[in-house]
Amino acid sequence: MASLGDIGLSAAINILTAFAFLVAFAILRIQPINDRVYFPKWYLKGLRSSPLHAGAFVSKFVNLDFKSYIRFLSWMPAALQMPEPELIDHAGLDSAVYLRIYLLGLKIFVPIALLAFSVMVPVNWTNNTLERSNVVYSSIDKLSISNIPIGSNRFWTHLVMAYAFTFWTCYILKREYQIVATMRLSFLASERRRPDQFTVLVRNVPPDPDESVSELVEHFFLVNHPDHYLTHQVIYDAKKLSSLVAKKKKKQNWLDYYELKYSRNQSMRPSKKTGFLGLWGSRVDAIDFYTAEIERLSKDIELEREKIMKNSKSIMPAAFVSFRTRWGAAVCAQTQQSRNPSTWLTEWAPEPRDVYWDNMAIPYVYLSIRRLIIAVAFFFLTFFFMIPIAFVQSLANIEGIEKAAPFLKSFIEIKFIKSFIQGFLPGIALKIFLIFLPTILMMMSKFEGFASVSALERRSASRYYIFQFINVFLGSIITGTAFQQLDKFIHQSANEIPKTIGVSIPMKATFFITYIMVDGWAGCAGEILRLKPLIFYHLKNFLLVKTEKDREEAMDPGTLGFNTGEPQIQLYFLLGLVYAVVTPFLLPYIIVFFGLAYLVYRHQIINVYNQEYESAAAFWPDVHGRIIFALVVSQLLLMGLLSTKEAANSTPLLITLPVLTIWFHRYCKGRFEPAFIKHPLQEAMMKDTLERAREPNFNLKDFLQNAYIHPVFKGDEDSDSDVMSQEWEQEPVLVQTKRQSRKNTPLPSKHSGSFSSMHDTAG
Repeated sequence: MASLGDIGLSAAINILTAFAFLVAFAILRIQPINDRVYFPKWYLKGLRSSPLHAGAFVSKFVNLDFKSYIRFLSWMPAALQMPEPELIDHAGLDSAVYLRIYLLGLKIFVPIALLAFSVMVPVNWTNNTLERSNVVYSSIDKLSISNIPIGSNRFWTHLVMAYAFTFWTCYILKREYQIVATMRLSFLASERRRPDQFTVLVRNVPPDPDESVSELVEHFFLVNHPDHYLTHQVIYDAKKLSSLVAKKKKKQNWLDYYELKYSRNQSMRPSKKTGFLGLWGSRVDAIDFYTAEIERLSKDIELEREKIMKNSKSIMPAAFVSFRTRWGAAVCAQTQQSRNPSTWLTEWAPEPRDVYWDNMAIPYVYLSIRRLIIAVAFFFLTFFFMIPIAFVQSLANIEGIEKAAPFLKSFIEIKFIKSFIQGFLPGIALKIFLIFLPTILMMMSKFEGFASVSALERRSASRYYIFQFINVFLGSIITGTAFQQLDKFIHQSANEIPKTIGVSIPMKATFFITYIMVDGWAGCAGEILRLKPLIFYHLKNFLLVKTEKDREEAMDPGTLGFNTGEPQIQLYFLLGLVYAVVTPFLLPYIIVFFGLAYLVYRHQIINVYNQEYESAAAFWPDVHGRIIFALVVSQLLLMGLLSTKEAANSTPLLITLPVLTIWFHRYCKGRFEPAFIKHPLQEAMMKDTLERAREPNFNLKDFLQNAYIHPVFKGDEDSDSDVMSQEWEQEPVLVQTKRQSRKNTPLPSKHSGSFSSMHDTAG
């Protein structure tokens, strides 16, 4: 069992590590050669130019202004200066609301920590229960509920504090939910025109032997949405075409490099070998070789594109359907379109950059099967991961190591080594085990077939949180302190489970403290240092960068990483709420994490991250729900713990807390969640009316015509999509249906600019 000295050693190691990272970052960020690594967002916005193009040779690479080294912490106040409205304009609502999760942690745990240390710590400390027992304990245990004697009236203090902490947490959650919901509605109302505001994704279009998918979609919406339907774009299975376009892009990059090289030295044309990696084969003129390769690939791309257009099997039973107004799109997205509820399924279209095109070609009927397969796979992944987790947690037990490896006993008993093993090693070992997990979970989410990057990240985040809860939280508690009782735990009745876990919780406080310091403190400092992107950027710059475009791509600004970051934050909410009543000594470590993380990620959002999409904080209901879940878990585990302490008078009163918390969650779900799922028709009509008054002659069809065309149909300067664009702009007088039952279509198809429908008609 780790002592206060072990925790102190771990804290010293992590504080020194974090400080070293921060100092290294402060020095590296002001070097001109690293400017693109630490300020890529400003380069992408075109508001910053490279310092390598000006000044003396040495000053291009090394900062010679020694005063800037004295102000090496200036980035901290700079990260806090940008007000939230400006931050939303700069980085988007998703990024601004993501930062509010850290603020939410501070709002919840700072008052709870003050109250806990003022009331509960003295109540726990002034007992001598552990001193009179034969149990091995540490100074931290004397600050916990473990130091209260069985059947003591002092448990009433913990009961009252549990109610106080619950009410305070719920108050802050409600207030924050209301603020974020208001921010979302204001953002949507004030946001400039976007294609997804007018577009709906339609899936599971029923097959028709007489009409193509494009004709079927057009006629269906002309009949059922005659006043608002504008146009549509069918979805293609273009995987082979994507591969060809990627190859052409790579060849074009090499051509640009050799042309640039030749322009600098025209005395000799560049050459290359045609074999593997240019290591062998006949030597040819590099410019002519890549020019010929690009011409060949361009022909292949054109043939493949035409093949896709003409082959009905390449057209999926889905389409992006656009409307004249936001109101029309809102009505379509939020209503049932057919008497058969399994066909003509509609949902809001993701914004164009949020579309995950690889999954758009998956037939809708396969999605349920895919999700069932992944659910089974995730179950086995989660529970079989218990084996390495159990091994890692055994490192926290010196006796377990000595029993498994007796020859190490004399080495392990050295004071520094013992403190290192118990105070630092378990946390870092667990962190290493979890490195590859996010990638695995994201692959699972992609296999499930979600249509947008944001949906992929939210599903991956949900699974990551479940995994963390079962393996990191429950797994660490059960296997770390009562592994020999695991069989008994699995086979015992459900009402005994909270007791088993509750008893183990106080004994694992020291492990979670070390984990918070390793993962939270040092992890945040490592995030701002950006060591991996820094090394990769300079390696690419030295080995691979051939053009200025290459240099821009080598920057790799990254994103927030919601699928990994948010579940990790939620683990700290869970630990804080569980240990607030049991072992309050853990709370300051969590508060330090939330404060440091807020500062670090605010800096990264302002200067580094380039968010791939904007969901207008659609993830907040997930954030709220997971904190509520953590609150209920903390109440149930406290109930189980107190039941073993023979606190018969106070324990039954805890039953009310989960009931009240769940009722509160249902209230918030009904009151605020609709703002994140549905779009109010009133808001849509208001926005449409204002835009019509301001821009009565705006051509919405031109604005939408290329928004949802598959990226592979957009070559350089959209050369590959010229035909498609021209077809969108033309307005046929009438598209005749091939089905007898559809010949009474009441409106001409001049509303449609669909490329596919014209080809079908021409045929």
